[in-house]
Amino acid sequence: MQLLLCMSGNEKLIARFLSMPSDFHYNEMVKLVGYFGFKEVKKGKTSGSRGKFMNEGGILLMMHKPHPTGIMKRYQLKQVKEVLEL
Repeated sequence: MQLLLCMSGNEKLIARFLSMPSDFHYNEMVKLVGYFGFKEVKKGKTSGSRGKFMNEGGILLMMHKPHPTGIMKRYQLKQVKEVLEL
């Protein structure tokens, strides 16, 4: 508990992500990848059911926007973890 009190919001989010929770939300993922320098790439009025993110190095990260709950699947968490090299 003491360790959690010393952690920043981003550190808590990273720790939560690394624990591969079954309730990790798409909005949390957007915040997480943003912390690692990925910006959302939007084309047209809507981006459909896929979220596209790119960093300054040109690495593209595509994620399906889960609906209706927004809860990410475990395989999606693993894919993002591989790209982020965590």
